[in-house]
Amino acid sequence: MSTQPFVALFVREDSAYKEKQNWDAYDFKRDALSYSGADPVVCHPPCRSWGRLSHMAHNVREGEAELALFSIDKIRQNGGILEHPSGSRLFGKHLPDAGETDEYGGFTIEIDQYDFGHVAHKRTKLYICGIDRAELPVLPEKDETIHYCEKGKRRSIAGNVKGTTRCTQYQREYTPEKLIDYFENVLKLINANKTKEETTDESRSTDRTA
Repeated sequence: MSTQPFVALFVREDSAYKEKQNWDAYDFKRDALSYSGADPVVCHPPCRSWGRLSHMAHNVREGEAELALFSIDKIRQNGGILEHPSGSRLFGKHLPDAGETDEYGGFTIEIDQYDFGHVAHKRTKLYICGIDRAELPVLPEKDETIHYCEKGKRRSIAGNVKGTTRCTQYQREYTPEKLIDYFENVLKLINANKTKEETTDESRSTDRTA
């Protein structure tokens, strides 16, 4: 168990995770592949190799697509959350789609990061292992307000929505603090379930040796 109870892999160098006391964050320089602990993790692996327009992606690093597969394995081993765009081809191919559950007990939900304070609507899917769907913390209410940028326009991720301005690269990639807090609540539940399982296993072992 790390001194910081919550682990985030594949984050931006300027990620808000690093401002949180409870989070141990791995960016590109730190190399998320070096993480070998047993704590539940939140993974944000690069998505451009898995998007609908992956054939148009530029400057993709060798082995980048495999980072998502590493994340899936780590989450199934430790418990945790994988975050990817709702159009990612991971879902339906390597992961259950929204509303489905796999043989590992993992399930996928779809959210809009706008409801967590993102500057633009950003449909996102979360693959979660380590809790039952019924244990999932309540999601925030739908944000029906309209947020304008300094140009007096709404923002959109790609800028292809009429009347909107395109988000900056940072705005496209950052994780809102309220979503990080939600992830923390999920990981607390996963940790609690792991503790229960360990206690049950120890009790069974004691019963067998008594």
